[in-house]
This record gives sequence, structure tokens and C-alpha cells, in this order.
Amino acid sequence: MGFFDSEVVQQEAKKLFEDYQSLINLGSGYGKFDREGKKMYIEQMESMMDRYRIFMKRFELSEDFMAQMTMEQLKTQLNQFGITPQQMFDQMHITLERMKSELEKSS
Repeated sequence: MGFFDSEVVQQEAKKLFEDYQSLINLGSGYGKFDREGKKMYIEQMESMMDRYRIFMKRFELSEDFMAQMTMEQLKTQLNQFGITPQQMFDQMHITLERMKSELEKSS
């Protein structure tokens, strides 16, 4: 069975994408959130990044050809921006830490 033939993989990919889209849409109003709302948003984004990192690790560890091709495509796309997948996660972590810091300063 191929990597993408797994119902578990399909469900997780769908859920991850839907949750990410919801968070991005919600984040467009971040500036209007109260302190607790901002804190919750940051926590949800951190959780999303953890889930995404785990999902990508499954691709990396899989010996399935399509999973390997998907990882290569992602690396190629990120490389066009001059970054690696790890740098993408590092940058998101830095951004979330900055958001936390700004939140603490405003209290």
C-alpha cells in the first residue's frame, strides 16, 4: 500500500489543511483580539506547527516513492525562497516567540 493510499494519512492531511486554513483566516483579525484571544491563537499556531512537523517527518521516513517525491517538491518550492523545511519551521518559531514577547510587553 502506498503512503497516500492510507486512510489515516489522507484524513490527517485533510484535517491539517483545514485546520491551517481556519487558523490563517482567523489570524487576519489578530489585531482585534483581546489578550486572551491572542494567547489562544499563538498556542493553536504552535500546536499546528508541531502537527505539521510530525506529518512532514512521516514523509521523510517513508520509503514510498510518492512520499519521497512530495518531500522533494516541497524542498524545491522552499528552495525558490532560499530556505529549507527546517528554516521554515525555525522562522515560524521565531515569529511565534516574537508574538508572545509583544503580548507580554502589552500587559
